[in-house]
Amino acid sequence: MKNSVAHASTTAGVCYHEVTMMTDLVTIARSLFAPGKGILAADESVHTATERLASYGIPTSAEMRRQYRDLFFGAEGIAQYLSGIILFSETLGECGNDGTLFPESLIARGIAPGVKVDLGTEPISDSPQELITQGLLDLPERLVGYKKQGAVFTKWRAVVRIDGDTLPTAGALHENARRLATYAKEVQSAGMIPILEPEVLLSGNHSRARARAVIAETFGTLFSVLDEHAVDRTSLIVKTSMALSGDASGKKDTPEEVAEDTVGVLMETIPADIAGIVFLSGGQTPDQAIANLKAISQRARELGAPWPLTFSYARAFQEEALALWQGKEENVPAARAAFLARLKEASVALG
Repeated sequence: MKNSVAHASTTAGVCYHEVTMMTDLVTIARSLFAPGKGILAADESVHTATERLASYGIPTSAEMRRQYRDLFFGAEGIAQYLSGIILFSETLGECGNDGTLFPESLIARGIAPGVKVDLGTEPISDSPQELITQGLLDLPERLVGYKKQGAVFTKWRAVVRIDGDTLPTAGALHENARRLATYAKEVQSAGMIPILEPEVLLSGNHSRARARAVIAETFGTLFSVLDEHAVDRTSLIVKTSMALSGDASGKKDTPEEVAEDTVGVLMETIPADIAGIVFLSGGQTPDQAIANLKAISQRARELGAPWPLTFSYARAFQEEALALWQGKEENVPAARAAFLARLKEASVALG
């Protein structure tokens, strides 16, 4: 990242740093859509990271979580495919195996550090099957700290569950949209880029058409509320699910079907002046996530979509690498090779 200065030192295994970043929000947002590059989502919470590691038989601890991050961040060549990485808050203050702070190391390679700023979800009192995202109470203070640690963009995730024609409810969509808008306004005021992630979950037996309709309702509500809050659209990024049949529906969507419905609904509901759109993998297999991304990118070009598109995957990039790594140092080269191979496939899929 140009116009950035990073300083760090390590004493007794503890990292200290001060990072100053450029403040042109539109320029920063657009830089995350450099040709052939995307964003790695590495923002799993302590709980989620622990579960992820345990599922591969890897011992869990704070040190193992740090090594988990270093497995991916320390891979040589990632700057060819990644414009940014979303970190969990604890990772901002950690060093890689080379003793360099993760944010400083990323900045030095032209990769923007971001951070997840929501604090997870809780059931809605009058609709307990739906979830609302927490984290607004002390957000301004936390943003000041994250920026000092080197973060230049942020992410807030909301969860949208489909259950027939019953869920989502309009009330849940509106409250999550209100919190996303409040978050976005605070982040822009702090001089950082907000990524807004209203994830329409894959879990369920719904049809692809139903998923498309819910995505439309979600973004229709969101952008109405964003306008009410006077959020600057030109420096915000949307992170979205693809329009997919539910994982319990028994339907296998073709990439062409996914692309037709996904690009169609996004062009119907998302304004042309946002900085760009990134896709989450959301429980798809690595092969599915990359095949669908390729079809979506091609369809977007055919229709003249007004905003840039790229990926922001987590598990789709990590699964094979974690299975190979198993928490063992001798397996790091093979695991990193698998990770880089998936990054390259996703880069090529963008066209």
